[in-house]
Amino acid sequence: MLESWRWFGPNDNVSLENIIQAGAKAVVTSLHHVAIGDVWSLDEINKRKSLIEAKGLQWAVVESVPLHNDIKLRKGNYQQYIKAYCQTIRNLAAAGVNTICYNFMPVVDWTRTSLMYKLANESYALRFCMDDFVAYDVFVLQRENSRSDYSEAQVESAERRYKAMTEEEITTLEHNIIAGLPGGAEAYDRSGIASAINEYQGVSNEDFAQNLFYFLQQVIPTAEECGVRMCIHPDDPPFSLFGLPRVVSTIDDAKAIVAAVDSAANGITMCAGSYGARADNDLVAIVKELGKHIHFVHLRNIERQPDGSFYESEHLQGDNDMYGLIKALLEEEAQRKSQGREDLSIPMRPDHGHLLADDIGKKVNPGYSMLGRMKGLAELRGAIYALERMQSESA
Repeated sequence: MLESWRWFGPNDNVSLENIIQAGAKAVVTSLHHVAIGDVWSLDEINKRKSLIEAKGLQWAVVESVPLHNDIKLRKGNYQQYIKAYCQTIRNLAAAGVNTICYNFMPVVDWTRTSLMYKLANESYALRFCMDDFVAYDVFVLQRENSRSDYSEAQVESAERRYKAMTEEEITTLEHNIIAGLPGGAEAYDRSGIASAINEYQGVSNEDFAQNLFYFLQQVIPTAEECGVRMCIHPDDPPFSLFGLPRVVSTIDDAKAIVAAVDSAANGITMCAGSYGARADNDLVAIVKELGKHIHFVHLRNIERQPDGSFYESEHLQGDNDMYGLIKALLEEEAQRKSQGREDLSIPMRPDHGHLLADDIGKKVNPGYSMLGRMKGLAELRGAIYALERMQSESA
């Protein structure tokens, strides 16, 4: 696999020099300064690419080219925004950047309730606590009819949690959920998120899936023409938040997406942490069934709780079978090599990392500290090396 690293651009506290020191060969980045819906100009793309290549690195994947909300709802100026998206695809291809990760999550992007969950080893992880989320949705945001989205036991448990929280804890929780995490498209205040959620009233999962399929039908021919691979990121977490539709949460969702437009340009991102937050998602089975459609990989692990809560664990320890997943991905790469595919080396990045050592107390992007990801990459590299040796010795 092509070892890559997410970089948030020139203002990232982790520099390109740091990425080289971590041992990654490629960068995953985005033009976060360009407004959502606007065309990424070839000039701006080349500026970013030049910075990366000047350090001897490769811009392997765009993560992400965000979709305007009009596209997701198929309303307003959605046709104009789709045309702009197609032009961005053309411009990226002209610059030699050929893999685009994107998502179709409504209103909120990836979501956590705690950004400083202390572990037994004194480091800090990201966590999603169902009690905290329900407490925010029902008792802080007071979303209309929100109680009906949860069981009576969930609401009672969340109410106990809410009553025990201080005002400072409530403020922090709200900030974590709605203010936007690194790479997310939107940030909200309380009235803003309530308004954004209201736009989706009456939009079912089936409606939302059809909106996604329509988008793919419009953009995949352009991607195919340009030799670009599109790969959709799963919902994170992979279940409904705020009563909103979710359509990229299970293997059946992923199968429906690749079937919507039968093209090598229409693929998926295998995010182990996102798919793995559901116990009914078998990651190895997803790779075995949909491997040829995987254009990008996020490797991280999680520990789940029965109520849907989870926290991000060590990369090689947790509920995800990381050994089995990496083995299946390497087998997919071997298959691609035998088929003569150009994309035989799948870009992967160590997804998120614990806040530890000298990074504690520094200003960092949550989940994207230097040392935690470097540790994760080193561990994953060791696992990949061992599995590759086993493969070659048994051949």
